[in-house]
Amino acid sequence: MHIPTLADSSVPMLFWHMLAIFSALVPIVLIEAYSAKKLLGLTIGQAIGPISASNFTSMLIGFPVLWLFWLSAQQLVGGNDVHSLSTWWKKLYAVTVQAPWLLHSGRDLYWMVPTAAIVMLIPAFFLSVWVERLVLSWFWQNEDKHRLTTFSFKAHIPSYATLVFFWCVFGAYSMSSGG
Repeated sequence: MHIPTLADSSVPMLFWHMLAIFSALVPIVLIEAYSAKKLLGLTIGQAIGPISASNFTSMLIGFPVLWLFWLSAQQLVGGNDVHSLSTWWKKLYAVTVQAPWLLHSGRDLYWMVPTAAIVMLIPAFFLSVWVERLVLSWFWQNEDKHRLTTFSFKAHIPSYATLVFFWCVFGAYSMSSGG
């Protein structure tokens, strides 16, 4: 997908994240259901419903809350200014502090969108582990809490690797199509 180049562009990243998460939802649920089979001894049938519910909760509530929190922090630290990307430090600043809402000259969107997305996946990983463990503990009340936490952490590693892969492919495609 080609990202249009606009001067002094603004990209609210929530849309892009939700698109990526929704696109990868079925493989993620299957990966986590398979992980539940291996780590918790459940059948895929026992795991698929609760894991689907936990992922929908994380996607529809957890990630938007993280995005709003980070966007508020971005505003508090002065990250709402358009900066020239003349130095490596300014580029790093733009894709970290401005990860929820990129503000910049549009010629760098081809690499900034996937990079900012991957940066946001770091705290999203830990939030998803926590949110989904809470949801799963409601479904699997007899499961040991420590074991469920371990499962949630381990199941999210391949899930988030899938999302990072998505953003790497998106970035490679953007770069190959000339930005």
